[in-house]
Amino acid sequence: MNAPAPTVSPAPQAPAPTSTGHDPAFVLQKVQPALLGLMDGSVSTLAPIFAVAGLTGKPIDAFFVGLAASVGAGISMGLAEALSDDGVVSGRGTPIARGVITGLATVLGGMLHTLPFLIPDLRTALTLAYAVVVVELLLIALIRWKYMKSPLGQTIFQVIVGGAVVFGVGVWLGRLGAGG
Repeated sequence: MNAPAPTVSPAPQAPAPTSTGHDPAFVLQKVQPALLGLMDGSVSTLAPIFAVAGLTGKPIDAFFVGLAASVGAGISMGLAEALSDDGVVSGRGTPIARGVITGLATVLGGMLHTLPFLIPDLRTALTLAYAVVVVELLLIALIRWKYMKSPLGQTIFQVIVGGAVVFGVGVWLGRLGAGG
């Protein structure tokens, strides 16, 4: 008696380019990890940076908190993305490449609005950082619209509201901690 041969599922094939011209493998393996990192870096670092700026009134303190939060988040997000799956079944590419892309994008997303705090005048640093945050969030929305085909108005609304909530929490905690 012969046992039936085990069935083997074929390896996943990379889908053909979409009608919009974007290679789905590129979007899945490069754009999505980068977008994940940019979103996390841009949003997760807002609260600590603006809380410290409000709490201490010292831009350099906010800069170092932003630097620490950005690098820490970059390492964490890079590891999380690299360890989330091996990419074989999902077709998401190599774990190391995704982890590096996500980690670097997280650091970049956090550092863009951290850099203005190198300016010694708090009011100037805050004004510039606010403007950078708006540009970051709009850039994230545009990337989502272009590569993920999210409706532009909806994605701008989602990203801006999400960022505003986190930003507001940071400002509120900074004022709360400063006693005002």
